[in-house]
Amino acid sequence: MAKKSAKKNGSRDILIVGSKMKDVVKKHGCMSSGELIEAVSAKVHELLAAAAQRAKTNGRATVRPHDL
Repeated sequence: MAKKSAKKNGSRDILIVGSKMKDVVKKHGCMSSGELIEAVSAKVHELLAAAAQRAKTNGRATVRPHDL
């Protein structure tokens, strides 16, 4: 249900698997807040947008790992 209400507010889809993210944070001896998944997902959106722009600037339609 969170996704539906988030979309109504203009937010983007969550791209992160929450349980996997929490596992990584837990391995470092920390806990994760409820808002962390949204923040991490927002950073991933920014990273992918920048990579797509780099690919376009280089005349490609395919985003490659080195665009990151």
